[in-house]
Amino acid sequence: MQSEFSNMKDEIVSSFKSGDMLQKLIYINLGVFVVVGLIGVAQFLFRVESSWLTYLEFPASFTSFLCRPWTIVTFMFLHEGFIHLIINLLMLYWFGKIFMQLYHVQRDLTGLYLLGGICGALFYMMAYNIFPQFSDKVEYSVLLGASASVMAIVVAVAVTSPNYLIKLLFFGDVKLKWVAFVSVLISLLNVASGNAGGEISHLGGAFAGFMFAYQYKKGVNITKWINNCVDWCVNIFSRRPRMKVASGSGTYAGRNGSDYDYNLRKRQQDENVNRILEKIKRGGYDSLTNEEKHELFKAGQRK
Repeated sequence: MQSEFSNMKDEIVSSFKSGDMLQKLIYINLGVFVVVGLIGVAQFLFRVESSWLTYLEFPASFTSFLCRPWTIVTFMFLHEGFIHLIINLLMLYWFGKIFMQLYHVQRDLTGLYLLGGICGALFYMMAYNIFPQFSDKVEYSVLLGASASVMAIVVAVAVTSPNYLIKLLFFGDVKLKWVAFVSVLISLLNVASGNAGGEISHLGGAFAGFMFAYQYKKGVNITKWINNCVDWCVNIFSRRPRMKVASGSGTYAGRNGSDYDYNLRKRQQDENVNRILEKIKRGGYDSLTNEEKHELFKAGQRK
C-alpha cells in the first residue's frame, strides 16, 4: 500500500515537472483545492472553529488588504466548491490551449493568468469602496476564484484572433470574438445579481486580457514584470551553488551562473525567437519592432 502511494506521488511530481505552464496552473489549482478540502474535513470531524481561509481570500477592505497583501495572488487559486473549480479549469484548459497556439510563449500564459487575477481584484476593491450599494459590505466581503484570470485569457485570444473558430455544443462553429463578447456581457448584466463582486472581477480580468493583446500587437509585453517576479521567486527556491573546476593556478566556473539560470535564459531566448518567427509569418518582417529585429539578429549570431 505504501509502495503504491509512493508511486502515485512520484507520477504526480514527474507529470508536474515535465508539464507545460498550462498543466502546472491546472495542477496548482487542483492541489490547493484538495489541500483546503482536507483541512475542512479535519476541522469538521474535530469540531475546530477557525477562519484561517480568510487569510488567503482577497478582502474588499483596503485596510484589511494592507494587513495581508499576499491575498492579491493567493485568492486566484482558491475555489468555493467543486463546480466552481471544474468550470474554471475547463475554461482555462480550452482557452489556454488556444493561447499557447497563438503566442508560443509559455511564460506569458502564467503572466496573463496572474495579471488577470490582479486586475480583477483591483476592480473588485475599487467597486466596493466607490459605489454606495456596497458601502455596508466592505468590511466583511472577500473574493476568491480563478474566474478573472480565465476571463483575461478568453479576451486576450479573442482580441488576438477574433475569427478563430471553436466548436460549442448546440451552437456549432463560433468565432472567438462572440464567445468573449457574450462572456463579458453576461458578467456586466449580472453585476446586479447576488455575486456582484465576482462579476465585477470578471470585468477586471477582461480589461487585463484586452490590454495584454492590444499592447502585444504593438510589441509591448505588459506581463514582463510579472514574469520577472515569478522567475525571481523560482530562482530563490531552486538556486544551487556554482560548480567550480580547478584548473592550474585558479578556478573556472563552467557557466556564468547556475544550471537553472543558464537553462532559464536559453528557454526564454528560444521562446522569444519562436514568437518573433510566428509574427513574421503573420505580418512579414516589416511588422517587427526594432527590438525584435535585434533579438532575431542576436539569435542568428548565437547559432
